[in-house]
Amino acid sequence: MNSPLLSLPGAVAAEGQDEGVAAHYGDLFREQRSLAEGEGFVDLSHRGVVTVSGADRLSWLHLLLTQHVSELPAGHATEALILSANGHIEHALYLVDDGETVWMHTEPGTQGALIAYLESMRFFYRVEIADRTEEVAVVHLPAGSITEAPEGTVVRETAHGRDLFLPRSSLKSFAESGPAAIGLLAYEALRVEDRRPRLGMETDHRTIPHELGWLGTAVHLEKGCYRGQETVARVNNLGKPPRRLVFLHLDGSEVRLPVHGDAVRLAGDGPDGRKLGFVTTSARHHELGPIALALVKRNVPVDAALAVGEDATAAAQEVVVAP
Repeated sequence: MNSPLLSLPGAVAAEGQDEGVAAHYGDLFREQRSLAEGEGFVDLSHRGVVTVSGADRLSWLHLLLTQHVSELPAGHATEALILSANGHIEHALYLVDDGETVWMHTEPGTQGALIAYLESMRFFYRVEIADRTEEVAVVHLPAGSITEAPEGTVVRETAHGRDLFLPRSSLKSFAESGPAAIGLLAYEALRVEDRRPRLGMETDHRTIPHELGWLGTAVHLEKGCYRGQETVARVNNLGKPPRRLVFLHLDGSEVRLPVHGDAVRLAGDGPDGRKLGFVTTSARHHELGPIALALVKRNVPVDAALAVGEDATAAAQEVVVAP
């Protein structure tokens, strides 16, 4: 569904995975600077919203998720993953419990598959699962924002800011009475700067949590009894992941930004060299210039000069996940 905020002056619609909300409102770098300074808000109303209520909600989710949530305090935000039996990432969840219900938002369009999996695992547990996407919208307030959440709003607060679960019907009035709207491109540029992975961008069908640094935020290594846990433990204790996430500073003289899936190669090998990985997300940053995240083979030297895309754009790497 399209956000009503696409009718705001200057709004330019996002495409692809983020279709339905604004990419920007006419001034990308100004919007980035505002967000970095704790001003404005980002419309994330295209994301899926799922709730789990009932007396067994936390103990039941604890059995399914990579995160320790059986004793999750009310109001405490966390992240969690759902893995395949082979340990590959299927869902990334951003959760908070309000004391009666666990609220989570997910990547756009993934809530249906998530609910189907959760429903298949209900068994005799006292839980109720609901898709709230049509009635509830997510908006993001950056860290440092002095904007107050409307009374009664469920808030998920992290070091990066606050996610508000607003009634979708009040989205436009929030924009009219609150801070200025900021486009998704600004939000994504700051995410890349922070080296934070995103499902569907930094992941493919065989990604495991170790490759992206998600062990530190979304996986609890001292809990078991969830699907894919054996792979998590084995790689953590006995081996290394086959790939690793890197941060790239790109040559600022190139007009074209690399896109998701563009090949990463050694700079000296040219455009026909062996593919060592791929670009996951790229952005134009208001201070750093063109930047990107990429997933490369673990054995790529950390000091190797890289090149990305068919035009072999020069890229200097910084380690995100150690080899």
